[in-house]
Amino acid sequence: MTGAGIATVARQEFRLRIRAGRWKVLLGVFFAILLAFTALLRAGLGQLASDELPYKGTILYGGLMLFVLGLALLVVPALAAQSVNGDRERGTLATLQVTRLTAADITLGKFAAAWGTALVFLAMTFPLVAYAMTQGGVPLGRVIVVTVVLALLLGTVCAVSLWLSSVLSRTTTSGVLAYLAVFALTIGTLITFGLVTAVTTETYTASVGGVDCFPACDPGPRQTYTATRARTDRTWVLLAPNPFVVLADAAPQLPDERRDADDRSQIRARDLDPLGQIGGVVRGLRDTRLGEGRLQTDADSEPDAVWPTGLAINVALGTAALWLTTRRLRTPSRNLPKGQRVA
Repeated sequence: MTGAGIATVARQEFRLRIRAGRWKVLLGVFFAILLAFTALLRAGLGQLASDELPYKGTILYGGLMLFVLGLALLVVPALAAQSVNGDRERGTLATLQVTRLTAADITLGKFAAAWGTALVFLAMTFPLVAYAMTQGGVPLGRVIVVTVVLALLLGTVCAVSLWLSSVLSRTTTSGVLAYLAVFALTIGTLITFGLVTAVTTETYTASVGGVDCFPACDPGPRQTYTATRARTDRTWVLLAPNPFVVLADAAPQLPDERRDADDRSQIRARDLDPLGQIGGVVRGLRDTRLGEGRLQTDADSEPDAVWPTGLAINVALGTAALWLTTRRLRTPSRNLPKGQRVA
């Protein structure tokens, strides 16, 4: 594996995409949809008085990033799901394999082209992000962290789509399964978490009353009751790989401050943050403190972040997909897809 070999394959892939021209149209449509969404969201926020909603940028940026992720997950699988088996159908893959390029060169070159194209789509959001920053409540550090995490998540989808393209002979099948993989990471993890949490609820016994208040009052008899609780502190890991969970929880928390420190009625940027609100809910799933049926541990402890685990799972998944793709592209190949020829 060499950097020159990877660059050669990547350049070839980019030239094919540019020559086709369809991705330029897709890029324009992508930006137009984002622009329309941003304009509509800003118009909706503009209906409120500025003193009622001082940090419009916080809502604008958080909503935009969640929308960008959802829209990108509809676009990115198509960038790599036909990369390998498409070359097989055209009879050009064998031409690469008989050169001095290694299987790793071909895999990483195609991955670099697909991921690079996905990053171009991500870069189209920068003007809209800059506009959101001018509306207040969006620190530069938060933008950098969210952008890096979003780029890594898109890379995972590209890697999985590329692997499906290498193991399936038909481009239509690999494309459909790539979108099913995205569905599994998003809706699938949510459904699995809900079902597993529902079937793993436990019954517990607790008691109330009988407080020691001698000699000022009568504590009364101590009462014992039985109830059930959901142990999300054991099942949260099933939800951790969800890209929306990773993105929201990875966003740095906004400062807990008001414009006027003496006016406790003023709204904080943190109170309006869509990413922070989702992250807080997700982190609460790891909370083992007593509160509506949870276990009590340390009353002063805060739930740990979920995104490091979720991002690690995504990166490991993408790395494994690239490794499997490399093995699939090794020559000579003992097992070819049914109906496929070597050259």
